[in-house]
Amino acid sequence: MELRIVRRRVPEWGTSYGPPGAGPFPAIMLLHGSEGAWSGWSHRNAMLLAAHGFLAFPFAYSQGGNVWNAGSIIDTPLDRGVDALAALRGFPASAGRSVGLYGVSRGAEYALLMTSLMAREGLPGQPEAVAVHSPLDVICGGFDARHFRDSGDPGWRAWDGATRAWTWRGRSDHLRPTTPIDIEAYEGPMMLSHGTRDQMWSVAMTRRLEARLRGHGRTPRVHYFEGEDHVLGSDAENRHHGYLLDFLAEHL
Repeated sequence: MELRIVRRRVPEWGTSYGPPGAGPFPAIMLLHGSEGAWSGWSHRNAMLLAAHGFLAFPFAYSQGGNVWNAGSIIDTPLDRGVDALAALRGFPASAGRSVGLYGVSRGAEYALLMTSLMAREGLPGQPEAVAVHSPLDVICGGFDARHFRDSGDPGWRAWDGATRAWTWRGRSDHLRPTTPIDIEAYEGPMMLSHGTRDQMWSVAMTRRLEARLRGHGRTPRVHYFEGEDHVLGSDAENRHHGYLLDFLAEHL
C-alpha cells in the first residue's frame, strides 16, 4: 500500500510530514505550546495538515525536556525560529512555495512575536500567512514544566513573572513580561481563533488582538468557539481544522 503521508527530515532541524511525491508543496511551520516538543501534539497536527496536501514541519523550540518532562520556555531564542523558517523555505519538498506559521497557546505567542519582530525590522522571508489558536496579546514570563501545578493547587501559576521567556539576537530587555505584542506591524493575512471559556489564556486576549489589527486597517479572519475551553471539544476542533485548512489553502 502506498503511503499517503511521507515523513521527511529537514537536515539539522527535524521531521516534516507531507504528501508523497517530489513536490514542491505549500509548507507550514507548527509551533507547540508549553506541553513541549516531546508531547507529540504538534506532530499530530502536522499529520492532519499533511493529509490535506501541505508539507508540515513541527518546530521544537522548548528547552530540554524528554518524554516525561515538557522542558522549559526560558530565554528561548526567537531568532532560531527565523533560521528554521528559512531552512523550511529552502527544503527541496517546499522550495519555491509559500510558507506559513501555525502556533497554539505559547506557540501562538512565539509565532506572533517572531513575525512582529521580522516585520518591524523588515527582514526577508517573513511568513506568507500566520494562524494562531488561543494566542496571547502580551509577552508572558518564563515557564518551567518541573514546577507546573494543576489549576487550583497551591503554588499554581501559568508562567513565572520573574524570568523571561524569549530572547531576540541574544537580548531580552525589550521582551519583558506584559509588553504588548505589536503584531500590527505584520501586513500579511492572519487567522485568530479562541474558545470563549478558555481558562488558561482569556479570550479577551484575542479580542484585543482583533481590535488592534482592525484599528490598523488589517482584516484578520477570526473564529470564536462559544463555551469552549483551552483544548477544544471534538465538534469545535473539527470546525477549527476546517477553518484552518481553508485559510491556509487560500493564502499558501
